[in-house]
Amino acid sequence: MNAAIRKKVHHFNIPGQAHELTFSCYRRLPLLSRDRTRRWIIESIEAARKNRGFAVLAFVIMPKHVHIIVYPSDQPYDIAWFLKGIKQPVSRKAHAWLLKNDQQWLEKLTLVRTDGLRVFRFWQAGGGYDRNIDRQATLRQMIEYIHNNPVRRGLVDRAVEWPWSSASWYERRECILEMDPLP
Repeated sequence: MNAAIRKKVHHFNIPGQAHELTFSCYRRLPLLSRDRTRRWIIESIEAARKNRGFAVLAFVIMPKHVHIIVYPSDQPYDIAWFLKGIKQPVSRKAHAWLLKNDQQWLEKLTLVRTDGLRVFRFWQAGGGYDRNIDRQATLRQMIEYIHNNPVRRGLVDRAVEWPWSSASWYERRECILEMDPLP
């Protein structure tokens, strides 16, 4: 089997369905363990929401990956375009920051392709995970599942204690990122 083959995520842009998206840091490194990079994610989600026509229903930023549930506001839509709107700005900011502040980490996140080209990677290749959600009960289960991620990982005792998620919005309408109402 060819080790260069990678899984490709298939997106299904179906009107009326939410998407639960998961994407991971390069080599599953904890690149989102600092507030600086987590703020970059928040900024990118907010910009992608406004510029690309999506409602944000829930999210959690973990040290090694991100979960987000979104609902398209516009039709037709392209979920891959929305994902690019989140991931690309974060990668660019990380590259610029590392170039100026930490050359050693810059090298760790740079790979040399078979053609010799050096490529900076902040995100794991392959597109992540995209699950369409077509039922309200499933949507609520997925929201609860992603909110409990920090609890399962031992980062907090209760989901609402993790500041980098929308769990507190669902409990007391306070959140680091503006949330949209459920469809």
